[in-house]
Amino acid sequence: MISINEYFNGNVKSLGYATENGKSTLGVMNPGDYEFGTSTHETMQVIEGEMTVKLPETTEWITYKAGEAYEVEANKMFLVKVALQTSYLCQYK
Repeated sequence: MISINEYFNGNVKSLGYATENGKSTLGVMNPGDYEFGTSTHETMQVIEGEMTVKLPETTEWITYKAGEAYEVEANKMFLVKVALQTSYLCQYK
């Protein structure tokens, strides 16, 4: 089954699905600043565009471009800045 997710007044939307490898979401973020929280380990891959991210327990902002990925452990908060509409694949463990 495919689930539809919408966050931040519709500025972040995704489709959730599950495979034999686990749960994932495929989504798009409009330009903006966002704070996300995790409940499980997440691997976020940028498909198109770019996002600038401040990972938990760091002070540095890092920009991830199409084809690049980052990971966030469970039960953490992280910040994301998007200047242009950006698509992503998030895989959960």
